[in-house]
Amino acid sequence: MSRASERGAAAVEFAILAPVLVMLLLGIMEFGRAYNAQASLSAAAREGVRVMAISNDKTAARTAAKNAAVSLKPALTDANISFGGAYCTPGTQITITISYNLSTMTGIAGPFPMKGQGAMLCGG
Repeated sequence: MSRASERGAAAVEFAILAPVLVMLLLGIMEFGRAYNAQASLSAAAREGVRVMAISNDKTAARTAAKNAAVSLKPALTDANISFGGAYCTPGTQITITISYNLSTMTGIAGPFPMKGQGAMLCGG
């Protein structure tokens, strides 16, 4: 068999595999971004519930949660943050839930609803 019959075979193989490789790369990027957003939400909820358990101040807890989640764009608002109790009395448990819709970079799928939760006993 001569080399002339194999001319262009590499280009055809690359043309077949290139879309698969690009989709794989984009999927890895989207998964990493979603994982980072979930970690940020969890950390923000923990920080917010910590402030609420110590100070019993919802405004300070919301501010702490929003400041801890600076990597999330667009930024969190007060509407994204909900409390599991009205007040924090010593010995009771308070929870904070942060809801967020993660839009995708590629626009192929999404947005994905995500939640971060934190719980702590009140009174430090």
